[in-house]
Amino acid sequence: MQRLPLVWFLIALFGLSPRGVAAPESTVLWYAQPAAHWLEALPIGNGRMGGMVFGGVAREQVQFNEQTLWLGGDQTKDMGGYQPFGDLYLDFEHGAGAVKNYRRELDLDRAVNRVTYTSGDVTYVREALASHPAGVIAVRLSANRPGRIRVTVRLTDAHEGVITAAADTVSSAGRLPNGLAYAAAAQVLAEGGRVTATAGQVAVADADAVTILLAAATDFARDFPQGRRGPEPVATVAERLRRSAATPYATLLQAHTADHQALFRRVRLDLGAGAISARPTDERLAANAKGPRDPALAALLFNYGRYLLIACSRPGGLPANLQGLWNANPKPAWFSGYTTNINVEMNYWPAEPTALPECHEPLFDWIDHLAAVQKRSTDPRLKTSAGWIIYSTHNPFGGNTGWAIHQPGSAWLVQHPFEHFAFTGDRRFLAERAYPLLRELSCYWAGRLVPGADGRLVTPDGWSPEHGPVKENGKIVLKEGDRAPHPGVSYDQQIVWDLFNNFIEASAVLGADPALRAEITATRDRMLGPTVGRWGQIQEWREDVDEPADHHRHVSHLFALHPGRQISPVATPNWAAAAKVSLNARGDGGTGWSRAWKVNFWARLLDGDRAESILGGLLNLVPPAGRSGGSYPNLFGAHPPFQMDSNFGATAGIAEMLLQSHARDATGTRIIHLLPALPAAWADGRVTGLRARGGCEVDLRWQGGRLVAASVRALSGSATFVVRYGAETRPVTLESGKTYTWQ
Repeated sequence: MQRLPLVWFLIALFGLSPRGVAAPESTVLWYAQPAAHWLEALPIGNGRMGGMVFGGVAREQVQFNEQTLWLGGDQTKDMGGYQPFGDLYLDFEHGAGAVKNYRRELDLDRAVNRVTYTSGDVTYVREALASHPAGVIAVRLSANRPGRIRVTVRLTDAHEGVITAAADTVSSAGRLPNGLAYAAAAQVLAEGGRVTATAGQVAVADADAVTILLAAATDFARDFPQGRRGPEPVATVAERLRRSAATPYATLLQAHTADHQALFRRVRLDLGAGAISARPTDERLAANAKGPRDPALAALLFNYGRYLLIACSRPGGLPANLQGLWNANPKPAWFSGYTTNINVEMNYWPAEPTALPECHEPLFDWIDHLAAVQKRSTDPRLKTSAGWIIYSTHNPFGGNTGWAIHQPGSAWLVQHPFEHFAFTGDRRFLAERAYPLLRELSCYWAGRLVPGADGRLVTPDGWSPEHGPVKENGKIVLKEGDRAPHPGVSYDQQIVWDLFNNFIEASAVLGADPALRAEITATRDRMLGPTVGRWGQIQEWREDVDEPADHHRHVSHLFALHPGRQISPVATPNWAAAAKVSLNARGDGGTGWSRAWKVNFWARLLDGDRAESILGGLLNLVPPAGRSGGSYPNLFGAHPPFQMDSNFGATAGIAEMLLQSHARDATGTRIIHLLPALPAAWADGRVTGLRARGGCEVDLRWQGGRLVAASVRALSGSATFVVRYGAETRPVTLESGKTYTWQ
């Protein structure tokens, strides 16, 4: 059934303009006081530079990063760590009078941080943004009376680089111990008043308005430190400032907003507003734990995750690290690196389903580089006859910690380029980028599997992050951090099964390697699958040693449920029931990212109320010094310390609750499942722009917990689907640009 073109259908259905904007309670973080701690500051980012804006009255602080400022190299045990760059400080002189009407906010739709307050008879407005088109952070100072801006601008360097000031610019430059050169500069553009540079800072007196432009760069190149470095950073910074300074602030703001909204406005989620939705964000978090639930807060968390991914992962740059883009610690926890036993993968779970495929690209580039570095490594533990393997944690150069070879880590990583194809239908990308990775790793694993005691194929030396069974005093106990090899571990088995399954599908789509496809299919079908243990659980290890009281943060033995697709309530109900037993035993608590994964698990099990309950725990306020897994005042996910995968995992989990497309029916036709795990707490709502595998865009509206209307639009190519809602299914064939509506 073909209906109206999508844009007009949305106007009729939702009462939206073609570029409809979500309600402020789900797109604005705001506070009635400045940030007193880094975990209260608000993040801005342009894909390469990130800033944490504190919003002080007498002093503004913007702690900033540039994603390539890393210690370390490309060898084993040369991990280094992600480094803070420095701080931009603005010291203000205000007239007499108490500060009134203070408000600090981050508008996710515009990607603008804004501070407003009144001092004496003057109302001050401060805007901060990180422009991707311009490559700079911009801070705009204005007032409702002329000549009232008095500010001193200075930079600090986290690595004791040289600070200089001349004319209207203050600069820093230096070199890290690994030889990486870096530079930053802040240019001060005053409208009216006087500008002077003295003692490493720039002072402005009696201006009507001021724009500060901050740029930072390094000479990082992907082959560093092998002698092939990028452009000299001082020149890079100078050129970015030259271009930006020649652009009026209004034009810079317009270009920045248009660039951001082209991505952010692809998806809109409205879950309605609760009694506390109009209160400051920190107060909403504190009240959410007491109830009733604030549905708009869940929508805010969803939108925040998409905002953060746009802000920290753009084409041509590095992928989001453990803290996304934002870090103030020269020795960050876990190096703020790329940890491959869940964390970096979780960072990208929302990229495809929430319509941000461009933001996925840095991960693909890093995977290609990582593979090349591992293949040429002299580390004997990385030598393979085919394919490539990795350690658990890496840096951008390809170096690693030397802690724990992660045998299936590369196989998990290459799920991501396959998923990009699954959502976009881009056959060229599949053939040129995804398929070669899938093929070589499938060949590697087909050659490594060995027959187990029952003849089923198992991995010979598996690991279940980050614990395992050991014998102490003659008794088997589960020990934190265990890295002993365990044949047939569920985590390894499920990742390798998923790898083989993706290779088989990719090979069939491309019509490539039919003989190898048949061989891998036979190997996959001989593998040991999920095993149900003595108390009804999915066994984590080949031996039935799981303990019901084990509340470990990792739930690695359920990879096959999510992000894999081997376990399904419809196709494999017995395994799904055992997965529930395992999840119930593990509990709903844990670190932020662990809770976020559990939201996705329960969504895949079609239990929206349980998923929403765990999501509610993620939306409990954790003070900056707190240790439980919830959200810090600025909505960063608590590990502790903060980890960005909690935010990204939560966004992905909400998308899974509203739309799923990973399953196929008995004929192999893809199922687009509408509202598969809608919780009772979200009785009324609507979402537009979610993506489904097979290259579709989906819009949904529901009332009283029931689907009212939906549209499914083919973005490219033609395909046949089964659209499912509840127990009802409908076959649909769509051509590119055509829309099917369910009413």
